[in-house]
Amino acid sequence: MTTVFIISAPSGSGKSTLVHRLLKTVPNLAFSISYTTRPPRPTETNGADYIFITRKDFEDRVARGEFLEYAEVFGNYYGTNRETFELATHQGKDLVLDIDVQGARQLKVAIPQAISIFVLPPSKDVLEQRLRSRSQDSEEVIQRRLQGAAEEVQNYTQYDFVLINRDIEEASARLANIVEAERLRKVRMEEEVRPILDSFTDPEEPEEEE
Repeated sequence: MTTVFIISAPSGSGKSTLVHRLLKTVPNLAFSISYTTRPPRPTETNGADYIFITRKDFEDRVARGEFLEYAEVFGNYYGTNRETFELATHQGKDLVLDIDVQGARQLKVAIPQAISIFVLPPSKDVLEQRLRSRSQDSEEVIQRRLQGAAEEVQNYTQYDFVLINRDIEEASARLANIVEAERLRKVRMEEEVRPILDSFTDPEEPEEEE
């Protein structure tokens, strides 16, 4: 049974770093690489960070029903391909998705049992500092991201877990704990529990011969 973990956060909250650490420290996880129409940043690699495609290609894929969820954010499309979930299920792995609030809502409709985690920065000032320290965006983009963050953080109540990223080490450990704890829920342990219970069942005694 594949468990889907949705992780959302305003840009600059440290979400990508947390996801990378999670994939390194917790076994048997697959990462869903999102499709996007935005251009890659200098540090990003196609097929590793995102799958970068044209707007027309994306819209054609939408028309064919290839996405579990998709959303337009700041003028660019982002989406999760259905094949990613199917592959994780085939491999017996849990799936981690790094998606925004819009995408998370859609995915919860498609996969209601998905576990959602919202990452918050300690404050707006810290978020702004992190955005500026990346040196990747113009002032206009930074202000737009801050405005978007002010709206996004109001949605934390829609998520199953809230993680405040004050310290990356502490936040990473807590994120790993959430994943491990969810794996131990009764409904997810049935396949492992059933053989144990069966081992306590006495086999039927053979009938005595006359």
